[in-house]
Amino acid sequence: MRGIMIQGTASDVGKSMICTAFCRILSDKGFEVAPFKSQNMSNNSYVTVLGEEIGRAQGVQAEAARILATVDMNPILLKPESGMKSQVILFGKKIETMDGMDYRAQFYEKGLAAIDHALANLKKNFTHLVIEGAGSPAEVNLNDRELVNMTVAKRADVPVILVADIERGGVFASIVGTLTLIPEKERVKGLIINKFRGDVQLFEEGIRFLELYTGIPVLGVIPYMDSHEIEQEDSLGVEAVQRLSSVKGGIELVICRHPYISNFTDVEPFLSEPDITVRWAETVEKIGQPDILLLPGTKSTIADLRYWKEQGLGTKLSELHGNTWIVGLCGGFQMFAETLTDPQGHDGTAVENEEGFSMIPTMRVDFEKQKNVQRHRGTVKFADVEVEVSGYEIHHGKVTGSDYPLMHYGDMGEGYFHNRLLGTHLHGFFRDLHCRTAFLAPIRKQKNLSTPSPEAVKDPFDRWAEHVKSHLDWQKVTEIMGTDQ
Repeated sequence: MRGIMIQGTASDVGKSMICTAFCRILSDKGFEVAPFKSQNMSNNSYVTVLGEEIGRAQGVQAEAARILATVDMNPILLKPESGMKSQVILFGKKIETMDGMDYRAQFYEKGLAAIDHALANLKKNFTHLVIEGAGSPAEVNLNDRELVNMTVAKRADVPVILVADIERGGVFASIVGTLTLIPEKERVKGLIINKFRGDVQLFEEGIRFLELYTGIPVLGVIPYMDSHEIEQEDSLGVEAVQRLSSVKGGIELVICRHPYISNFTDVEPFLSEPDITVRWAETVEKIGQPDILLLPGTKSTIADLRYWKEQGLGTKLSELHGNTWIVGLCGGFQMFAETLTDPQGHDGTAVENEEGFSMIPTMRVDFEKQKNVQRHRGTVKFADVEVEVSGYEIHHGKVTGSDYPLMHYGDMGEGYFHNRLLGTHLHGFFRDLHCRTAFLAPIRKQKNLSTPSPEAVKDPFDRWAEHVKSHLDWQKVTEIMGTDQ
């Protein structure tokens, strides 16, 4: 199997995004390509069609490669909890909760076996792998038992491209220092400078220095892209949502920023709409009178519910109801209930009966030990327009008494939709352009806004891949991979 591994000089240098671009570029060229990351750490997981959890980045990269995501693409997922512990998800299923020392001491051999098994499975179905590293490969205190960087490159037998983020500063020291400290540095066959701002010609001397000093070619300098609209895995992308969205006279979308917000990527599709301003609100006073108020997902529904109740959000919701479109996603939807119960603390806070916002007076949420993890495809009707939607559920709370279901799949109903109040557990609900357009149509009509043409909303994967490829020596990349095109 041919492939490439993208490692970085640090966390958040853009490894996931570069891998996403490579997956789409190779898919465009007709290769059977799959993403791979041996071990990921994130609470913002992705659910496969079989209801298994993997890292969100690998799920998104699979979409870029135009394939279905599987657990082999991320065999080990760590979901951090309190007390320096993490859930260990192995091939999509939770096996135990461990702290860092126990994991390092007890899991290493099992981790290596999982990596080898996943790579063998992928080799049966794909010709190329795009492998993502984690953090930095120069963590000298961890290298003897690491499962994410050069160990993986060696077991997959692929060359490595090292990515550095110039926006952080110190790009020369970070590259040279990393190359000095990493094992098997001979595997590093190329360098990419990411998130460049300004005139690239001003960096030509820097390129010459790096190539002469390291003996490794600089494959490209990727300019910073303000709005790529591709789902990000970590909360580092939260601020970008507001910064990149500002439209005068358009639709105002306000998002309640929970203390324990999760799956914030559900709101990112709205960034592709040219007439929507997205704004975060940490307090009720900052909500104002928006066209849409959205309560996103949360790692702890009851804890965040209490936060907003103390601020008087219930009164604000009653004031807005009927005029503003109020949307609840997953935990945000559960807050609409009359009562929430969690006597065993599966949501994180043990409580017999917690009063919700009672936006849906007949609705009750009971938190159970077994997490609901599944994908759905069904239909939703906005006014006279019926559209097909798909997405995934991943939550503990079981909802009963939700009249007026939003979505129908087979004989089942899910969510709630009545009088401009919409709720659903379905993550990814607004990703489909047709669904988003149908939802926004009455709001645009009320504000005398025209519906943008589908051509104005370009596939973000295509746009990002074109951006990256145009600033790379792609011929050199293919030579490093041993690929013909």
